Amino acid sequence: MIVLALGDVFGAPGLDIVREKLWSVRRHYRADICVVNGENASGLGLTSAQARTLHESGADVITLGNHTYSKKEIADFLEDNDFIIRPANYAPSAPGRGYTIYDTGKHRLCVINLSGQVFMRTGFESPFLKADEILKKLPEDIKHIVVDFHAEATSEKNALGYYLDGRVSAVFGTHTHIQTADERVLPKGTGYITDIGMTGVRESVLGSSVESCLKFFLGDPLIRIETASGQAEICGVIIELDDKTGKCVSIERMRIS
Repeated sequence: MIVLALGDVFGAPGLDIVREKLWSVRRHYRADICVVNGENASGLGLTSAQARTLHESGADVITLGNHTYSKKEIADFLEDNDFIIRPANYAPSAPGRGYTIYDTGKHRLCVINLSGQVFMRTGFESPFLKADEILKKLPEDIKHIVVDFHAEATSEKNALGYYLDGRVSAVFGTHTHIQTADERVLPKGTGYITDIGMTGVRESVLGSSVESCLKFFLGDPLIRIETASGQAEICGVIIELDDKTGKCVSIERMRIS
């Protein structure tokens, strides 16, 4: 099984390049399934219309993060559609679901979405204990499991990778928008990377315009951070999983302008 995972889609430029390029990228890598983190498609949060666009453009499963509910309309959409998930360790009363099982026709892949606790908003339950809880619920025949860990601290991401090593197929980080160079297969067969990067404007500060961010960091109290314009790129990973065991065979970074 080949899994294509795309990093945080940021703003209209990120949404546009997904719409224009994702199906061709999928064909190029012969991906059986595509997972896309879409929580910043509007700059902050995701609308139901943008979620539909991502899905129609080739995202089989959409994951979210700490800005899940920035657009209030998404609450009902999360309840009504099983192709979009939010971090499972939100409070139990939060709308939506934290994992989904996608049938590729040959295999079933479970996609789990978790949020970190370190340097993140308060209110998230332990991602470690929540992962344990979900894994206990899964049918025994589900061998292929990937985790989008939406977290700030690299140490927390690294720790969860080792915690789940041998129990899931892959753990890939999102949220920081900077693609890291530490992709590898952990000792017990789980693919890991700290962050898969961002799908948005390359010459930017995490998707926002360089000019507005510099003014902010230089102390301008009135500046409004704006989405960058310019050439966008797709960042993510290609994960190959063993068809029988679900173990990770390889994990490789990709960047496409």
